[in-house]
Amino acid sequence: MNQPITLNQLRQMPLGDVAALPVGELARLQKEVAEAVSQTKLVSDLLNGVLARRFGDRATAIRQESGKEFGIVRFHEDGIELIADQKKEVSWDQGKLATIATRIAESGEDVSEYIKTTLTVDERKFSAWPLHIRDAFVDARTVRTGKQSFQFEKTV
Repeated sequence: MNQPITLNQLRQMPLGDVAALPVGELARLQKEVAEAVSQTKLVSDLLNGVLARRFGDRATAIRQESGKEFGIVRFHEDGIELIADQKKEVSWDQGKLATIATRIAESGEDVSEYIKTTLTVDERKFSAWPLHIRDAFVDARTVRTGKQSFQFEKTV
C-alpha cells in the first residue's frame, strides 16, 4: 500500500500527476491544507501578539516623539532594524454621510467633489423582483464568474 502524499511532496508534483490522484486523496490533501492554514494563522497571530507586546510601547513612543499617530517608525534592537507600521483604518457613518450629501446638493455644490458614491444592488433582492422591475436594471448589471471552489463529502 502506498504512503499518503505529504504537502511537501505535493508541492513538487507536476500538476497533471496531482490532477490524476484519487478523489479520496485529493479530499485528504484539501483537509490537510486547511488545517495547515489554520495552524499557520494561529502561530502568526501569536507571534504578532508577542511582537506587539515586546516592541509596541517603544514604537508608539517613537511615533509620538515624531508627532504622528500612524505610519512607519524604525528602531534598532540587537543589531537588527525593526520597522513598526501603525496602519490607519477609517470608516464612515453612511447615514451621516447621506445627510451631508443632501445638504451639499441642496446648497448647489457638486456632491462628487466631496463624497465618492458607489451604487449597488443586492443580488438576492434583484432576483426576487418582478420581471418588469428587473428589466429596468438589466442593462446596468454585469455578471462575471468568480473563483470556483470544491468541497468533498463522504457519501454513505
